[in-house]
Amino acid sequence: MSSRDDLERKLSELLEDGEMEQGDRTAKEIRQISPRYEVRIQTTFDPIVEETRRYRKLGRELDDRYDKYMERAGEPSGKPSPDGQGTERD
Repeated sequence: MSSRDDLERKLSELLEDGEMEQGDRTAKEIRQISPRYEVRIQTTFDPIVEETRRYRKLGRELDDRYDKYMERAGEPSGKPSPDGQGTERD
């Protein structure tokens, strides 16, 4: 057990003695801070609207989850008819 005690003593000496490296700590903290800006890209079409249109062509939705979003985007919220041909508004 003396080797274990020696290792613990050496470790405690290393941890207690010496100066803390403030420069490295400050640089590390600065790297961890998230940026205060965000990148936004303006597109000519809304990918959510495009994807919702494609899914609505394939089948009927069980809920009206995207109707409000589609209306805000300026798209008609016409759902496919139960027979799968066209929309209910057609």
